[in-house]
Amino acid sequence: MKIYDVEGFPNPARVRIALAEKGIKNQVEFITVDVMNGEHRQAEFLAKNPDAAVPVLELNSGVTISECTAITEYIDHSFPGISLTGTTAIQRALVHMYQRKAESKVLDAVGAYFHHATDGLGPNLETNQNKAWGKQQKELALEGFKYFNQVLGETDYVAGNEFTMADITLFAGLAFADFAKVDIPAELNNLALWRNKVAQRPSIAG
Repeated sequence: MKIYDVEGFPNPARVRIALAEKGIKNQVEFITVDVMNGEHRQAEFLAKNPDAAVPVLELNSGVTISECTAITEYIDHSFPGISLTGTTAIQRALVHMYQRKAESKVLDAVGAYFHHATDGLGPNLETNQNKAWGKQQKELALEGFKYFNQVLGETDYVAGNEFTMADITLFAGLAFADFAKVDIPAELNNLALWRNKVAQRPSIAG
C-alpha cells in the first residue's frame, strides 16, 4: 500500500494514527505530496484524487481511496487488532455519527477558519477566500468544543467506552485548532482530560 500525504497535516495525521493503532504503519509506503508548490493540483495527482486533497491510499491493485473515513474503514476491516469503526450495528452507527460531528463541528470548522479568515497556506494556495464565512466557522468550532466537552462528561471516549475513529478525528481537530490559534476554553475540563489521555496512546505519543 501507498499513502500520498503531507506529514503533520490534520487529515493525513488521522490516517497515520489509524495505521499505528492497527500496528501496520511499517507496511505502508508514504509518498510526500508537495502541497506548498501545488503538486496536489497537477494532473498526475488529480488522477488519483480529483478533489486535490491528501491523504490518498493507493492499493497494490492500483485502486485509489480518498477521504479519511473511507481509508480508515478499509484499514480497519482489512487488518486484525483494535476495532476503530465498531463491531456491532449500534457501535458502528455511533462511531460514524460522532466522527461526522467531530469533522463538521471541529476539524472542518477550524479548517474553514484557517483557510478563509487567516493567511492560511499563503496567497498562492488560498484563493477565493471568504473571511466573513471563515470567522463564522471559528464560532462553530468553539461551539463544537463545548459540545464534545459535554459528550465526554458521560463517556470515556467520544463514541462510548472504546477508542475509535471518532476520537482520532476530534484529536486531529484540536491539534489543528492549536495550529490555527483557535483557543480551547480552559474551563472545558472533560475535553482537556480526554485529550491528555488520548495523547498518551502509543499511536500518538510515538
